[in-house]
Amino acid sequence: MTALWPVVLRDRELVLQPLRLRDWQAWSESRSRNREWLRPWNATTPRPASDAPPAYPAMVRRLHEQARAGTALPWALWLRERAQTRLIGQVSVSGIVGGAGRMCNIGYWIDAQCAGRGYTPRAVAMAVHYLFAELDLHRVEIAIRPENAASLRVVAKLGFDYEGHRPAFLHIDGAWRDHDVFTVTQEQMADPHHPLQIMWAEQGRSFTPHP
Repeated sequence: MTALWPVVLRDRELVLQPLRLRDWQAWSESRSRNREWLRPWNATTPRPASDAPPAYPAMVRRLHEQARAGTALPWALWLRERAQTRLIGQVSVSGIVGGAGRMCNIGYWIDAQCAGRGYTPRAVAMAVHYLFAELDLHRVEIAIRPENAASLRVVAKLGFDYEGHRPAFLHIDGAWRDHDVFTVTQEQMADPHHPLQIMWAEQGRSFTPHP
């Protein structure tokens, strides 16, 4: 599956745009400031000696290669307010597949200073709209640790359905952690009262499921 890249999405003061090499300072400062806030939810590796995380430039180049190949969409989330623009998080789409599956996964994080202001649901809604309307994906999945109450509120607000529990699913914060899986499909968008359809209307977006 191929995707147009770069892709920029906007909703009033929020902007999703590709993470860039020149975003290093803003990204680094935000990640450092939020280290303890994000630690319980950060992906880690069970083999740190042989599978260390790449440096920022290598990470960005790899993400853009995946985006151009149509398997990922690595967005940074920016907030424009009071004549300033600052990086406040990320929305990362991964595992994009076409064919009989037409599905993907979404992950996200938000700066602690901006948590609880509704930015994350709006940003994820923008991403899901693009995945359905532009890439014609059928299914979007989000995996969340059961302890992550804030993230659980995001999927609840967006109308994702609980699908099941996956024991020891991902290596997070130094250990294999259980996750709950939530999904949404195109068919559900036939309901004009679905929370995503309502949020898209507020954003000036619309979507009719493909037959």
